[in-house]
Amino acid sequence: MSEHTYRLAVIVASTREGRFAPVIANWFSRQAETRAHVDLDVIDLAEVRPYELRHGSEEYETFAKRVEQADAFVVITPEYNHSFPAPLKHAIDLLFPQWRAKPVGFVSYGGISGGLRAVEQLRLVFAELHATTVRETVSFALAGNLFDDQGRLHDPAPAEKAADALLRQLEWWALALREARTARPYGG
Repeated sequence: MSEHTYRLAVIVASTREGRFAPVIANWFSRQAETRAHVDLDVIDLAEVRPYELRHGSEEYETFAKRVEQADAFVVITPEYNHSFPAPLKHAIDLLFPQWRAKPVGFVSYGGISGGLRAVEQLRLVFAELHATTVRETVSFALAGNLFDDQGRLHDPAPAEKAADALLRQLEWWALALREARTARPYGG
């Protein structure tokens, strides 16, 4: 990995059967993969099954290592009842030092709010973990109406512009914070 390449972990928060999350996650992953300096790791909580993780188990250690190795995160989250999914909260709470001094961005979807209420609550959670949330987001209001059957946006330009802004901010923060963590341990 070059000094300008950073590992971006995309965390897919929804675990519900019939979820729309894979459409959003696949779309965003395609956006991220166009970046020369991104090493992408998609962490799908439906596969990780955070409620089944036990400290010290091989599955727990694998999850912890993937989070530790990430330089930045993008959380793909729906909005459920004005909040984010419980499995995401549990996955976040399983770890602490692995999140510290790293940037977090959000791609949200949902009803008319596009998942932004979930994002606002997640900003509070990540602040408590000493993570830095970036300002730019990608939000899909009434997401099911925006994509075709192949997972392509009917009008991709606005979302691509938002994804570009998010990824530019994440890259800056990921590299700056990695350099800072390398120069001196985070004291939070």
